[in-house]
This record gives sequence, structure tokens and C-alpha cells, in this order.
Amino acid sequence: MTMVDRWDKNVPIEKSSYLNTEQLIYFNKRGKTWDNDTLNMLDLFCGAGGFSVGCKWAGFRPVFGIDHFKPAMETWCENHPNAIGCLGDIKKLDTDELKELLHGRGIEKIHLITGGVPCQGFSRANRKHIDHDERNFLFLEYMRVVRAFLPDYIILENVSGMRTTAGGEFEREIKKQMEESGYNVTVKLINAADYGVPQIRQRLVFVGVRKDADLASHYTFPIGDFRYHYRTVRDAISDLPELGNNESSTYYKTEANNDYQKLMRGVSNMQGITKSEYLQNHVAPNHPVETIKKIAKTRQGEPMYPRFKQRIRLNYDKPSPTQLAGGIRPQFQFGHPTQPRGLSIRERARIQSFPDSYKFLGGIVQERVQTGNAVPPLMIYHIAKRIAEDLERRKNSSV
Repeated sequence: MTMVDRWDKNVPIEKSSYLNTEQLIYFNKRGKTWDNDTLNMLDLFCGAGGFSVGCKWAGFRPVFGIDHFKPAMETWCENHPNAIGCLGDIKKLDTDELKELLHGRGIEKIHLITGGVPCQGFSRANRKHIDHDERNFLFLEYMRVVRAFLPDYIILENVSGMRTTAGGEFEREIKKQMEESGYNVTVKLINAADYGVPQIRQRLVFVGVRKDADLASHYTFPIGDFRYHYRTVRDAISDLPELGNNESSTYYKTEANNDYQKLMRGVSNMQGITKSEYLQNHVAPNHPVETIKKIAKTRQGEPMYPRFKQRIRLNYDKPSPTQLAGGIRPQFQFGHPTQPRGLSIRERARIQSFPDSYKFLGGIVQERVQTGNAVPPLMIYHIAKRIAEDLERRKNSSV
């Protein structure tokens, strides 16, 4: 298939060979029995685990995750070893079977269901963007699971392009489906940078509160504390060791320079973050000599390739632009601000606010896909924290 063919909207969308569309594969079905004194969540379309990480920081326990992208599911299971993982098409998920699995592990109630519904069909970065892309309708599967469990809260997240796709019909339909399922719904376009993520990343977020659950009548999004002073690429990655072409480093060589780096290293007071004693996934790409020269002569903040204006050398003193997955076999998207190379996966993870203890699996190309597709955990933490506080209020008022 030629490059032109790939961008032709009349040519079927190319599928990744890493997608599992066959029988569902479960992991850790028979692990330890959990207690019931914790807020439990299901993570649908979980990807590498941005929702699970952010909600865990807020006090939730991820008990189940499902995704059809094999490398992402491997990453999710690696970092959530006690949870039930499922690799495969959510359309094949039997909710009665899932309830039995959860009951067998001691789970009696689900408090939250999250969903990072696939966004490629809505994304303006997708040059084959079409309103009738089959992936645009996967929110119906999310709602099928919601109706089976009826949790106290639901969160669904997608790219800002969902708001304008098909004249806004998808946004209206999702809200309608949530309301008809018994939820009061708040929808807001938010920027991850407002919540301390060192990246300009706008996302459309739906939050539903069950009407009959003795909770807040409607969810109110928190105001981001960083909306007037965004964290920068320097804030995110300046403490990480320098790398030459195809080099790697597994140890920190300097102390953390700021609160964000302390958070990522797990040496702040944030609950749920494991202290990282050594570096994972900090490996430089193996570039041809001409690519190294091209990055070296590109000024910070400017494109490295004339035809691809979004592929820039990052500016150290600004937040990163939106990090993308880059298709099924992506090249590097951003050049390092001061070193003539593309970013390591750890640097991409830092820009997305994944902690250094979080290990990505699958090789550098598929790990780019995972970090580009992920929802930023720090943004989700601020959203989920307010939900956890409401659930705790209800618990205390009933004592």
C-alpha cells in the first residue's frame, strides 16, 4: 500500500497485526480474594492504563481491564498484577461471566467504570478521518457494560474532535444514552496542561453520577491549578540522563529538580506511586546518521520535516504539544530539545504523567503507540479525586 493509498478515505482502514479480534483471553482470573472496603473500578478500552493509574492515585482499585491491543494489555497486566485482565474485542465480553469472575475474587460492587473509547475515528490528526468510522460507535459497548453493572459514577473520555464530528451528533448521543441509563451527566472540554500535565492535550470528558445513589446531583469539574503557569518539557524530563544514539540508562544521575520530577520518581507524598529506584524504558531510538543531523540543525519548537509540521523539536521552556500514537508503525514524533535524537519511551511517559515505576512492554515502536494513545494519569487523578471524595462523604453520612 502506498502512502497516498493509506490516506485515501475510500481505502479500508489498515489494521494493526497486534489487535486480538479472536476469542477473549483472560489473565489472572483466579488471583487472591479482595476485601470490600475499597472503591472498585472497571477500566474499559484500558490501553496502557492511564485511567487505572490516575484513579488508583485517587483511591480506587482497578479490578478489571480490557483492551484488544496486545502490547497495551501486556503493559496493563504487568503493572496491575492482582487485577483481572482481558485481551480481546469488547463486543465479545459477556457481562454475566465477568460478574461471576469478580464475585469469585470477592468483589460485590463496582463504584466506577471508565472508558477511553478509541479516538482515531474522531481525531483531526487522522488524515482518514470519517464520520462513519466503525470505531466511532464503540461507545455503545461501553454503555452496554455500564447498564450491566450500574456503578455510582462513570467517566468516558475522547479527543476534542468528537465534539464536531457529524455536527456534534456523537456527543449528544453519548449524553442521551448515559441519561437514559440513570445518570446525571456533565460534559466538558478540558486541557490536561491545566492539571499539571506538561502537555497541551485537549480532551472531551463525560462524567455521569447515578441519580438514585445518594450522591452529588451533578459532577463539577475541578479548576486546574496550573491553568496560568503550565509545566514545561524542562520540568518533565530535565533530570533524566543524557543519551547518545541507541544508548540506554537505568540509573538516575542527578536529583529531581522540581515537584513534578519528585512525583514521577515516587518520592512525593502522592498515594499509590511506588518509589522508582532505577529507570525503565529510557532508551534512545536508533537513528540513521542523516536523522541525527536533521534533528541537530533544527531549532527548538520548529518542524524537523517540511512536510510534517507537527513533528517538531520540542521547546524546553514550553509544554509539549499533544503527543500522538502515530498510527500502527509510528516513527518518532518529537525531537529532544537539547540532544540530537527522538524521545525515549520514558520521556514520552513523563510528558503523559506516567510515573517512572510504570513499565511499558512491547518494544519502542508499540510503546510509542501506547504512550500516544494514553489518557494522562495526572489529569484523571484530579477528576477521580472529586468522585472518591463524594463516595467517601456518602459512606460517612450512612455510618
